[in-house]
Amino acid sequence: MDLLSVEAREAGRSMEAPACILELLGMLVYVGAWLCALASTILPQWLTMSTSLLPIESYDLGLWETCVVQDIGGIECRSYDSLLGLSSDLKLARILMCTALTVGLLGILVAIPGLHLIKSCKDYDGHQTKRTLTITGGVLGMMSGVLCLVPVSYIAHMAVMHFFDEKVPDVVPRWEFGDALFCGWAAGFLLMVAGVIMVTSSRCSQVERHPVPQRRSQAKSMDRNRRKHSEYV
Repeated sequence: MDLLSVEAREAGRSMEAPACILELLGMLVYVGAWLCALASTILPQWLTMSTSLLPIESYDLGLWETCVVQDIGGIECRSYDSLLGLSSDLKLARILMCTALTVGLLGILVAIPGLHLIKSCKDYDGHQTKRTLTITGGVLGMMSGVLCLVPVSYIAHMAVMHFFDEKVPDVVPRWEFGDALFCGWAAGFLLMVAGVIMVTSSRCSQVERHPVPQRRSQAKSMDRNRRKHSEYV
């Protein structure tokens, strides 16, 4: 039985390697995507606008401030004067992006104790707890990705609607996509990918742990058969 336990332990370690790799990959993508979402929330380049009347200047619109950028390198930003004076689009985008960051950070904090590299909860119940934490962190990551994609896509949709509005004369300048929108799209997509990877890694660890009890039961049955055979002899 000692030899069997050593063999089962070694097999379990070798089988945990793919799950550990998936967990590390998912956590790296998770943290990078969250930082990308944070940058998208802070950056003022959600929408940009340049006019032919003032070719040396362009305007940036963000969630927290507006900026005037000059070709010579100067930039001047001013935060919004009043929260009540904001449009409903910016209010909704602020709320959803802050919620996405909060849910994503909570998912990271929940998923970290569930990693196999964290030396804790090594018994069977502990493994179940770690698996639950990993799945919860992955689900929170996917929720954070959806919450990040909604405001970014909505602002982009409104910009497209205004850009192709036939009621607005062609001489009137229009808002176009800024760098923060593309950063937000990348963050939302990567958050969802990270969540899927975390959930998949927990599923892999669950499948890999089944053969060990099965081998032990087979060994016990073989031992019983040998004892019965020796008694008959």
